[in-house]
Amino acid sequence: MKILHISDLHIGKSLGSFSLQDEQRHVFSQIIDCVKTEKPSAILIAGDIYDRAVPSVEAVRIFDDFLTELAEENIAVMIISGNHDSPERLNYAARLLADKNISICGAFDGTPHKVVLQDEYGEICFWLMPFIKPLSVRSFFKDLQEPDSYEEAYAAALATANIDYSARNVLVAHQFFTGAELNLEHSESEISPVGGIDAINYDLIEKFDYAALGHLHGSQTVGAEQIRYAGSPLKYSFSECRQKKSLILVELREKGNLEIQKRELLPLHDMREIKGKLKDLTSEETALLADRNDYLRVILTDEEEIIDPLGQVRSVYPNAMYLDFENSRSRVNIAEINADAKKIETLSPYDLFKEFFLEMQGATMTSEQEKVVRELLEVLDA
Repeated sequence: MKILHISDLHIGKSLGSFSLQDEQRHVFSQIIDCVKTEKPSAILIAGDIYDRAVPSVEAVRIFDDFLTELAEENIAVMIISGNHDSPERLNYAARLLADKNISICGAFDGTPHKVVLQDEYGEICFWLMPFIKPLSVRSFFKDLQEPDSYEEAYAAALATANIDYSARNVLVAHQFFTGAELNLEHSESEISPVGGIDAINYDLIEKFDYAALGHLHGSQTVGAEQIRYAGSPLKYSFSECRQKKSLILVELREKGNLEIQKRELLPLHDMREIKGKLKDLTSEETALLADRNDYLRVILTDEEEIIDPLGQVRSVYPNAMYLDFENSRSRVNIAEINADAKKIETLSPYDLFKEFFLEMQGATMTSEQEKVVRELLEVLDA
């Protein structure tokens, strides 16, 4: 049986003032094309369908269009909620959609949701486990010791299913699975609790023939080839610049025999960083090195003050999202000043504001700005 595994769609996401709706429609059309070419029996969508718990009307429309096209291909669609989703909203019309071979498990109801498909080797049991927190599942385990950690909660939830691991089983989950010896790749666009309190050891799910995971935005394995994060279909932060986005194609044969491949997904606009002096970066020679319409984080190293730097950058690179400075002034360690209370006490209000301005703007104040600040401080002291 062929299975497609995707996750972390984050429909409706924006970066700065830039909407990514066109990007998402573009990559979803590639996923539909892959479905038509590979003809899988099922597609697994492992959580974070939307970027926020209350998605916009347009985000819902985009997902509706995507689901409609998938339904037309007559394959089983299995969807779980992630930590960005509202479980109840995602569950809406789930019973109606089941008639279209679309299984949605938004809210945990005490046990993993089971879907059974058949191929030439017999049954494959798919276990849909939406994102859970210990507090949200305690009411289901009153007869057991109430789980205090994410790992205890997950173990208790899986135990309710009485899974026969001698058969073929596929898990669809949206959690942070890891191990003591693992160094998993994280992205800035992920939401992770402080201190890794949400971590679950991957040995809890090692017996599954395949674990289709969502949550981490980089495509990667967790301890074993069959335990895998698909990653997000698009780059959702500049920490993901060097990642290659893909979907996972799994061919599950008889017990213990599977083949895993990737199919690359190409963005409408790539995301990258460029660094240097404004004059060099905006030269025609530099602009021609890559697509000037890419989404960019621009880091300027100029020492002198620049008038309207973002406007100048966008005159050459219209999709420049963020502008930062890296020069001798921006490298001043303001944190050291903040950490030294005695030193702060020695600074005048003007000097404190001057340091704050430098930290926020990456440049010193002009003489005109200094004059305005001094006049305002004099008024306040009066």
